Amino acid sequence: MSDYNTIIENKLATAGQTAGKLWQRTRGDKVIWAIVILLTVVSVLVVYSSIGSLAYKMNKSTESYLFRQIGYIFLGVVIIYFAHRVNYTFYSRISTILFLLCIPLLIYTLKYGSNINDASRWIKLPVINLTFQTSDLAKLALFVYMSRLLSKRQNVIKDFKKGFLPLIIPVMIICALIAPANLSTAALIGGISLLLMFIGRASFKHIISVVGLALLPVLILVMLASSYYDKETHTSKDLPAVLSVGRVPTWIKRVQNFMYSESGEGSYQIQQAKIAIATGGFIGKGPGKSEQRNFLPHPYSDFIYAIIIEEYGLVGGALILAVYIIFLFRSIRIFQRCPFAFGAFLAVALSFTLVIQAMVNMAVNVNLFPTTGVTLPLVSMGGSSLLFTCASIGIILSVARNVEQMEGRKKQEEKENEETESNDVESENEEVVAVN
Repeated sequence: MSDYNTIIENKLATAGQTAGKLWQRTRGDKVIWAIVILLTVVSVLVVYSSIGSLAYKMNKSTESYLFRQIGYIFLGVVIIYFAHRVNYTFYSRISTILFLLCIPLLIYTLKYGSNINDASRWIKLPVINLTFQTSDLAKLALFVYMSRLLSKRQNVIKDFKKGFLPLIIPVMIICALIAPANLSTAALIGGISLLLMFIGRASFKHIISVVGLALLPVLILVMLASSYYDKETHTSKDLPAVLSVGRVPTWIKRVQNFMYSESGEGSYQIQQAKIAIATGGFIGKGPGKSEQRNFLPHPYSDFIYAIIIEEYGLVGGALILAVYIIFLFRSIRIFQRCPFAFGAFLAVALSFTLVIQAMVNMAVNVNLFPTTGVTLPLVSMGGSSLLFTCASIGIILSVARNVEQMEGRKKQEEKENEETESNDVESENEEVVAVN
């Protein structure tokens, strides 16, 4: 028995030493690491609380989904660790290949991807049978590629042909391939890309021109939604055949639900989200005590923020919002400290992507935006989307790690110079004393 206890103690000691070595090798912004840990803990709690209806429909236990989420979180943290250990300049070297790879993948997804609700967004990888959204990979590849272009074209960034056009064409290609199946994600990518161009000193008049062109289809969609809505009966009119193609009816219906949610029957999702938020109150009902999880569609993904407010109240909702804002500020700090343009643009681009996505998800849950399929990063239940989010955070931490190393070397050099100067002064004083 004593031998058995000795073996256990030795194994625990070895595990502790291994964990200690991993922690010593872990670099980057410690606040961002803390945010990752906090949000993943929240994810486990809220996902486990909200998957009851899904488990019932799929005839599975809630524990199976819980362990699945924990498994993805563990894999995601591993991805963050290894991604942050890689020098961020490596991502610049592979950015062009990744971007070019995404184009045929997106085309393949539109043609042969899994079709759910008239939207082809997913493809299944052979052998491992992992289903993932190609738009997640395309989004990551695009922003890495744009960061590379911005860093290399700063001298001609104000020129339309040499600076702006090479930036906007990749954005248009990716957004055009994503929009038919996922308009909200395409709009999000387009908006963040323009914001990144603005930060990268692209011409403001060029950016405004693109915004004006992008608003035209949005205005047309709003006009169509208003024209085909009966304000007396509060119902949607039948659409002509030309408007019944693909996802167009879904887009029109969502805009109508958003515009007339107070007077009409509104979106069922939004109505249930409002009930969850209203009944949550200031401090919430408590962990695992949500009632709207049984009525709200997708409470574990698209509408998980409503469940958070219902269970943890406005306090919990405000805390989650604050966490994402802190994450953004820490990433901006990395942007300011990074002496190289590519690393700076990379950190700010990926951080804006995650934070704006989180803001959009929260805005949808509180009925400030029309319903979209955007999830809450690091919190919503997911597979590939969670892993790509972790890859983005790992790249941000890679930039932070290299910034810390450069600052550490600079401080060491300054310290050595001070010691050298001090030694020189002492030597001169000794020589003066010897002469006297």
